[in-house]
Amino acid sequence: MCVGKTANAMVSELIEKPASVDHQKFKYEDGAKLQYKEDILAVSTYYTKVVFNSIEDVYKKFLDSTLSRILFQTTQPAHLITAIAVLCIAYLFFPNRTSSQISPIWTLIYLGSFSAHFGAQIWMTFVSGLALYFTLPRHTFGNVQQVLFPKYFLLNAALSLITLAVFLRTKNSQIRDTEVAVQACGMSLCFLVELVVRLYLTPPLLALMTEKNAIEKKAGVGMEIGKLDPGKLLNCPHYLMVHKGFRKVHMTIAILNIVAMGCTMLHLYYLSHKLCGL
Repeated sequence: MCVGKTANAMVSELIEKPASVDHQKFKYEDGAKLQYKEDILAVSTYYTKVVFNSIEDVYKKFLDSTLSRILFQTTQPAHLITAIAVLCIAYLFFPNRTSSQISPIWTLIYLGSFSAHFGAQIWMTFVSGLALYFTLPRHTFGNVQQVLFPKYFLLNAALSLITLAVFLRTKNSQIRDTEVAVQACGMSLCFLVELVVRLYLTPPLLALMTEKNAIEKKAGVGMEIGKLDPGKLLNCPHYLMVHKGFRKVHMTIAILNIVAMGCTMLHLYYLSHKLCGL
């Protein structure tokens, strides 16, 4: 004799009478978003959004300022930053200090910056870029890259400089040794390449991408996945000129990114012979 409810009967009852909700555990944020009081992830996500929105508001105000127009709409600040970067590298190379015993904190900074740099290069070049290109519509993929490209090269340039600075902090007196000199030159080249890409090549690339996408959107193309199909724009001389310029800058950035990866892998080879972790 069956004293319990059948499975079908229980499902029907749940559908007809939804489980009651303890509304005391919930609260409203901004009058619209329902947040669960005991959900730490939801609360932390909400306040993270608040912080980022505040930073974005400050950044937008900065973009409207005269200083922003001087920094980003002229080439002089880029020249100044490049000159300062070269002077910093020259100072790091100048053999006026003796090597000192490095502390665990500096070792942590050195290994952390190098590993983060190498990991970002591998992820952006071989994972993120390819996965998104063959998954998202081309214009959507382009919008994502417009956000990631400047941050990617800025982050990599900063990490390269940190790695180089900490490396020469203890190897400065050995700069005449071939092994140390090769590593220092490789990291310097990596830093300068990524800095030049961020300052001189990324802005025109984004401008060409914006113009190219606007033309394609008007023509009703650009939503294909994993391929380029310009359609009737093949007969548009202006579009072909913009596309050619975009491809030229994009190819240059891709080559320089591979050069930077080669420099990073050279230092990885060096570390593999110096670290005895296994």
